[in-house]
Amino acid sequence: MPKIRSFSAPWLQEPNPGHKLFEQSEENNRLPASIAFSKNASQGPNRTIAHRGNEVFVARGREIRWGDLADLKDAWEAHQSRTGSASHLNGDGSDSSFEVYDDETSRLPQGPGYRVIKTPVASEIRQLVISPNKDQLAVLTSHTVHVCMLPDTSHLTSGETAPFKPKFWTLGPTTHVTSKSAIVSALWHPLGVNGSCLVTVTEDAVVREWELSTIDRWSFDTPTLEVDLKRLADGTSVDQDFGASTSTNKAFSPDDVDMKVASACFASRNSNGWAPMTLWVAMAEGDVYALCPLLPRRWSPPPTLIPSLSVSVAQKIETLEADPEATPEEKLLAKQQLEWMADLDNQEPKLLDGPYGEVTEVYSRPSRPGSIPRLQGPFEFAVAPQDEQDDEVELKDIFVIGAKRNTADLMMGEDFELYTDDDEKDSLSLSVICLLSTSGQVKICLDIDGVEAQWLPPRNASTRALPDQDIPSLLVFHTFDTLKPAEITPDSWPVFSEDVTTRYAFYVTHSAGITYVSLAPWVSLLESELQSDSEAGADFRFDLMAKGQRAEVDRIYTPQHAQNVLAAATAFKSSDLGHFVLSATHNDPVIMFFDTPESELMSDRQETPVSTELGETPEPLTVWEPRPLFHPSEVLSRPSTLPPWVDALRTSRKRPLMQQEVRLSVATLEILTEGHRLVSSEVFELNNAVAELFRKCEALTYELKEQITKVNEVNQRIETISGEGESRSTKEQNISEEMLVRNRIDVMRVRQENLARRVDNLRKRLGQVSTRELSDKEKAWAEEVRTLAGSILGDEEEEDTTSASISTAGKSVKRFEEVQTLRDALFEQAQQLQSTDSVDGTASPMPVMKIPSEVRKQKVAQVMSLLDRETALVEAVKSRLEKLSID
Repeated sequence: MPKIRSFSAPWLQEPNPGHKLFEQSEENNRLPASIAFSKNASQGPNRTIAHRGNEVFVARGREIRWGDLADLKDAWEAHQSRTGSASHLNGDGSDSSFEVYDDETSRLPQGPGYRVIKTPVASEIRQLVISPNKDQLAVLTSHTVHVCMLPDTSHLTSGETAPFKPKFWTLGPTTHVTSKSAIVSALWHPLGVNGSCLVTVTEDAVVREWELSTIDRWSFDTPTLEVDLKRLADGTSVDQDFGASTSTNKAFSPDDVDMKVASACFASRNSNGWAPMTLWVAMAEGDVYALCPLLPRRWSPPPTLIPSLSVSVAQKIETLEADPEATPEEKLLAKQQLEWMADLDNQEPKLLDGPYGEVTEVYSRPSRPGSIPRLQGPFEFAVAPQDEQDDEVELKDIFVIGAKRNTADLMMGEDFELYTDDDEKDSLSLSVICLLSTSGQVKICLDIDGVEAQWLPPRNASTRALPDQDIPSLLVFHTFDTLKPAEITPDSWPVFSEDVTTRYAFYVTHSAGITYVSLAPWVSLLESELQSDSEAGADFRFDLMAKGQRAEVDRIYTPQHAQNVLAAATAFKSSDLGHFVLSATHNDPVIMFFDTPESELMSDRQETPVSTELGETPEPLTVWEPRPLFHPSEVLSRPSTLPPWVDALRTSRKRPLMQQEVRLSVATLEILTEGHRLVSSEVFELNNAVAELFRKCEALTYELKEQITKVNEVNQRIETISGEGESRSTKEQNISEEMLVRNRIDVMRVRQENLARRVDNLRKRLGQVSTRELSDKEKAWAEEVRTLAGSILGDEEEEDTTSASISTAGKSVKRFEEVQTLRDALFEQAQQLQSTDSVDGTASPMPVMKIPSEVRKQKVAQVMSLLDRETALVEAVKSRLEKLSID
């Protein structure tokens, strides 16, 4: 987990303009927090913060606050520099510090970096979902969806203060209305063309695809694809109608309970295989379903998606053809996938300009085997016996991490490799499905088998009479709780939020706080085991991994008031602001800054070692620890409801009683009772707020004492290093800095000499102890040497081996010299005979035999080869004997 550096951002706190992004709307400003915000806590997830770079969009009531965090920070820093220089010129500015700030703040415009976006919604905004290209924003209430075309950043710095009214479209004006089922999820399809395909999932298990176009108004009225999951679950043929029913008279069905959707999710665009086109749906009753492939009518895949699918389908067909035990269902599925890929390969993609100058390839959805896939599920959870828990949990959210791309099979036989970032290198080749329940329980599941594209059989297929396929399963790898039993509330709706540093980390936001979860401790280990070819001891290693550390879970924030509903945490990482997580209560921001890897690297480089005594470990002294920023209760600043109540009485039918003396009557009792109820509720909230403020002030004194103690420790360390502390404590003569350095060098020199002496002693002891036996190869070589020595030296005593070898070496050299002498003598005689014959020219008295020159040359060559072999043999024996004599 990254280290928390700070819990506050001064430029987002009151009375700065940045705090206006998170203030209550005017319609809820007079209501208590428990009434204004807890009443809608169970209507759906609270994702009211979205961002585009440094720009942030915050939903408050029925309006959206739009601001640039970097501009707000720069404006605050500039304002601080101006006020600081003014106070320096005016001397002591303590008398007008807050007054001057309030006066200048009141004269500031709503900017720089802050605007209000007016929306046409009729109820409170529950979710903000920004498109992949950051140009459209889906605004969700409990039953309606509106799409906003996001304006350019220049409108923030234009100087205008009036509310901004961008272009809005109502999505499904006759489909998503208050009289029909509520909306639980709105997802931008990862394979949509330029991020323009929106998928909505309603509570009654109806999935709709909307391919939006700003030049076609009808694209916002009618979905291009509509699937009723309850009908699809009972479907038997791909040719059936699975659209949502238009009838308003609905009878009770068990599917209305079992198929009540809680959330839905896609994997990321860069996932492997079928993952980007798989819609995972979590039901409130605990079931999980998958819909694959769910594609828009026009879609744009990544460059490696279609080749990887072609490779996987080809491998599957090759495996089934070689398997005699393949079932008819598997053969039908392979045939359908091959037909789908053939339809895709026959297309010629259309080229469109992307958002950043890129060229996007656009394909059409294959029409065969069908446009609506088969509903896979409900998945069975494979849980270890020791980890079995109560499965009757109410799911609230689902988060899917797709498998990494398999570039090894894709680039097999190629001379180059595809570029992969560091995050993908440490990724898992399995999809990870995370489930979150109302009680804060998180289940980490692994898709071992892998979800593939499936369709229902055709109407005339003989396989329709075959038994159903095996129930798919998910392996529950880890289960943990993020809430304590006392923090669980039945109407809470916890949600997942992704991290920006790695895709194997996420945040869980609930009413009791924000929890950071990282799966990195076991992802790399599990991937290495899955890719390993060695099966020896695999069961033992997997068992150790399952019982060891499986996830890093840390609570990073706990709110002060239990009734607050936190917005889903949103992670930021930019060069201007750093790495931080932003959330919000009903009236204030919640921000946590983390140490970035660059800052950690710089801090590691700047650290200097400190000399410590023997046995001590140098640990950095923490002078202060960041703690959450304390916000006084809004009850202290909220206007009382008593004056408006009194004004209402003066204009009601009880107005005469307000102008008379108090008399005992039923009407007077009603007024007093109602007034007592109002006053008692306000006094009770005021007492709690004041008591909390008193406890915080009391705790602040203890924290201040602790800070003073730690600063004193740091001061003592500094004085000890500089020599001042020792002179003050012992009241002796001050020691110069040069003497301290020399003493320290002498101590280090003595320690170095002691270490060198110990190393020499250890080396000597190791040399004496290490008497290892000869290996088999060394023994064979020694036996060969003894055999050769015996053949050359003869059978002699072992103790005379060295002297005998020396004498034999001398004899061998002497024999070699004699052979050379004889050879030279023979050559001289032959030359003399040839010269004599050539000079005399007379015939010899004896008959001379004529020998052919070829035979003579062959004989001479044989003699020379024999001489060379003997020479080489003598030289080799000589060198070996010399080595033996030296050893």
